[in-house]
Amino acid sequence: LPPHVLVFPLPLQGHVNSMLKLSELLCLAGIHVTLLLSKFSSSRLRRHSDVESRFSRYSGFRIAVFDDGLPEDNPRVGESTIDLLSSILRVGETELRKVLEATDSLSDGGARRRVSFFVIDGVLSFAMPVAEELGIPVVYFRTISACSFWCYFCSSELIAAGELPLRGEDEGKYEYWRNPNLDLPVTSIPGMEAILRRRDLPSFLRVTDPNDSVLQIMAAETRKTALSAGLILNTFEDLEGPIMDEIRKRIPNVFSIGPLHTHLKSHLDPQSSSLASSSFLREDRTSIDWLNSQPPKSVIYVSFGSLTQLTEEEHLEFWYGLVNSGHMFLWVMRPDSIAGSDNRHRNAAIPKELEEGTKQRGYLVEWVPQMEVLAHPSVGAFFTHGGWNSTLESICAGVPMICWPYFADQQTNSRFVSHEWKVGFDMKDSCDRVVVEEMVREVMGDRRRDELSER
Repeated sequence: LPPHVLVFPLPLQGHVNSMLKLSELLCLAGIHVTLLLSKFSSSRLRRHSDVESRFSRYSGFRIAVFDDGLPEDNPRVGESTIDLLSSILRVGETELRKVLEATDSLSDGGARRRVSFFVIDGVLSFAMPVAEELGIPVVYFRTISACSFWCYFCSSELIAAGELPLRGEDEGKYEYWRNPNLDLPVTSIPGMEAILRRRDLPSFLRVTDPNDSVLQIMAAETRKTALSAGLILNTFEDLEGPIMDEIRKRIPNVFSIGPLHTHLKSHLDPQSSSLASSSFLREDRTSIDWLNSQPPKSVIYVSFGSLTQLTEEEHLEFWYGLVNSGHMFLWVMRPDSIAGSDNRHRNAAIPKELEEGTKQRGYLVEWVPQMEVLAHPSVGAFFTHGGWNSTLESICAGVPMICWPYFADQQTNSRFVSHEWKVGFDMKDSCDRVVVEEMVREVMGDRRRDELSER
């Protein structure tokens, strides 16, 4: 019987997306795969994606489920993602043991080998002792960029050097953004001395106290990577080779296996690959119909990912900037994308000039087939949160970016996009309609857009 791999992502859209692509590549190589998802993420995935029909061709593929410990009505977006991580770290080991014991290590009554290998998300180290007891090797898969992983790995050096982007106890978000200390260079991360400022460090390092519990969790989980059989990253050497070299000095078995979406596409026929979806939300294909009616490179595509939550003020600043830019825009607005409100009942609050401007130049949808959108000839640029999947997809599609990072690795990704890889602009720590308008005009200007695309 073929080897049997347990693939265990943190059950958030971006993490599951990458792990599903890896799972399909393993299936194509004849390996049996069990993807372990929370009940919540499995339900969303089955409801809104083609995962069941897509994987039906692989007889060795299964989905197993566990309870993430959160109530059904927890939104699991925005700041609630920390609730999810904390809950899984609390219940995860017990839940993993339960799944393995109830199914004789997922062997299907002898139809498949017992699990012989773990690929686990890089923040789920509780799986390590379970694997050790079973005598099973564990490889970590961090679904973030190599550059942001390296920042987390060096967090103790940052603390020792006093280079954390500390925030005052009573300092509001916008006041904090204006803090000049955030522009001081970071000198304690090998290989990044000439690149990063403190504001470019991952958001979980933006704390009021170096002993912050989330920072300590992220630092500890990342350090444990060195105890595994290896680390895989969804990146490629031409993009992040110098940082990969630094990581290998501390973790010898590091493998760059990306971009996963292009590898998968090359193994499948183009039609089936373009239809493949790993979405927790229903994809609105009218977005493609709308793009079909627009001139080449005339549209800026706007999406801040599956977890970002804007304030009402931020939402309006972006909207005014887009309308005032004079360019066509396709904007993904999830129903839960504004903190503390329900988008579905907001029409009465929309200023008339935005309503009129959007009728003329915009198209608003709740979710789209993103890779298809980025590959569309009408799309000229991408206004993004800078999540790693989105960043890779945009780079591979040759679409320049404006990055407005929300949290986690996005702060670091946006700096590399603008200053190291030079494939877009970094708009972090700013939310002003004039800046949005200017950046959209610049990235959509023919000459500038072509310069960024060619890189």
